[in-house]
Amino acid sequence: MSGRPRHPWRRVLGAALLTAPGALAAQDRTPPAFVPVTQAVHRDIDGQRAFRMVEYVQRFFRLPGNHGFDAAIDSVASLLRAAGYVPEDSAPPSARLVYRIESRPMRDPAWTPLDAAITLAGHTTPLQQFATNMNMIAINSVSTPEGGVTAPIVDVGAGTEADFARQSVRGRIVLTNGNVRVVQQRAMQQGAAGVLATQQLPAYLQQDKNRRAIQFTGIARDSINPGWLLFVSRASHDSLAAAMRAGPVTATVRISTLLERRPERTLIAEIRGAARPTERFVYSAHVQEPGANDNASGVGALAEMARVAANLVQRGIAAPQRSLTFLWGDEIRSTDRYIKEDSVRRTGIRWGMSLDMVGENTATTGGTFLIEKMPDPSAVWVRGEDQHTEWGGRPLAEKDIRAHWFNDFVRQRCLDRARATGWVVKANPFEGGSDHTPFLNANIPAVLLWHFTDQFYHTDLDRIEQVSATTLGNVGACALTTGLLLADGSRAVTLAALDELTRVAEQTLRTQAALSRDTLARGGSAAHEQHILDTWRDYYLAALDRIPDIASAPFDITQPLNAAKRRLREASQRLSK
Repeated sequence: MSGRPRHPWRRVLGAALLTAPGALAAQDRTPPAFVPVTQAVHRDIDGQRAFRMVEYVQRFFRLPGNHGFDAAIDSVASLLRAAGYVPEDSAPPSARLVYRIESRPMRDPAWTPLDAAITLAGHTTPLQQFATNMNMIAINSVSTPEGGVTAPIVDVGAGTEADFARQSVRGRIVLTNGNVRVVQQRAMQQGAAGVLATQQLPAYLQQDKNRRAIQFTGIARDSINPGWLLFVSRASHDSLAAAMRAGPVTATVRISTLLERRPERTLIAEIRGAARPTERFVYSAHVQEPGANDNASGVGALAEMARVAANLVQRGIAAPQRSLTFLWGDEIRSTDRYIKEDSVRRTGIRWGMSLDMVGENTATTGGTFLIEKMPDPSAVWVRGEDQHTEWGGRPLAEKDIRAHWFNDFVRQRCLDRARATGWVVKANPFEGGSDHTPFLNANIPAVLLWHFTDQFYHTDLDRIEQVSATTLGNVGACALTTGLLLADGSRAVTLAALDELTRVAEQTLRTQAALSRDTLARGGSAAHEQHILDTWRDYYLAALDRIPDIASAPFDITQPLNAAKRRLREASQRLSK
């Protein structure tokens, strides 16, 4: 992965925004219709509670069906019961708070890592051990015999056929910097005891500084030549290389893993809507992946949101007419199944939201909070504040634009929180790769709440010290407020959303016009810049037409909707002169 795309817009952004204030200025107060729910959620959401759940979940290496994954599912289920949710299969029809755990057989055995260590001959302290490097065991590795394997280490470099031809690896531990899946299979076929491998991490992970970091990854399952592979960090490799320069090195490797037939489990909780229970807002947080931020933070934040939502409903402060659904499972797959397995349920899913890497202590990770938007014009013309991340994105075609108000509605709810806390809220164009994509693939409006860049992403340095209770509270507050307001869908909420979107749309057009003026001053094409502005105008006109979707009971919105569209067209005409 390379750095962010370079765009000339970034050089002039400050000047542009002097003439066109940002989205925060466009909506400098919470709409009155939103205040009761917003204040209640902001008051009750408890980042410390979420943090405690994250701390527990991040202790485990979590993969579908394994012991750590199930421990996370069970811990959240326990919290749900304490909050008043009851098992769905025994709940009376009148119950509003229900949950269920779905179990499915898995094709392959579940893999659970328990322990590992590499100890060089003549040393009592391990070179590297599982307690400090949770990602060191390649997924699908088998256990060593009791007492471990003691053997000489032989360096095969990239591990090509020529590298293996130069020396025998039978009964030895192979060290490689090559493609681990290819080298591991080749090594086991030639009788090696096992494999140690180094990693070249992406530049944004700052491997020269984070020398103990290991990214989790796996090897193929092999029933004929089963074996093991351990990753060594840059720090461990340098120590090992120094020892090998001094002479032959023998090491003892101990690995303990489990391969068991266990089901894959998905936890689904629901607050049933009072009037339209088959229509729903769906939240998804994936359990698998071993990190604290990725994604124990999503698990903990969503659990706290489910607790607060239940409490507000029980106290009569929130009155969702539609259902709120909370889903914990395997990334993308569980969400995709929830959407596809029941066609009737699918038609009732109105909006989706993915919580992934939502608890970051940005002072240590280097990341920033982001709302990854549905494809809007910023995904076609990447300029201004909404830049792609170092995770990787590409410009989309105009045909991929999804005209909708959801991006801005979510961002404004986060800005409501930011005004009270000083929280930094940003957005990025669509990139994909998390639980928002199944919703979008099904043509359901959805966004991702996350953080990037994160120098500990997918490494075993993503531990609890990289998590912030304050951030968990901020993200949980804006995410839950969004869902509760849309599940309410009252006339007042709908009209407030219409007015808010109109003002945000006007501000966006002013910002885009300022960027275009600067481009024209530097020799840009007037026709091209006008096309960008027209596309943004048409995007928001179509988004305004979708505002009636918010209403949970129909009412005549024709007059205020037409007035909003007329106001936006007039703003566009003024800016195009």
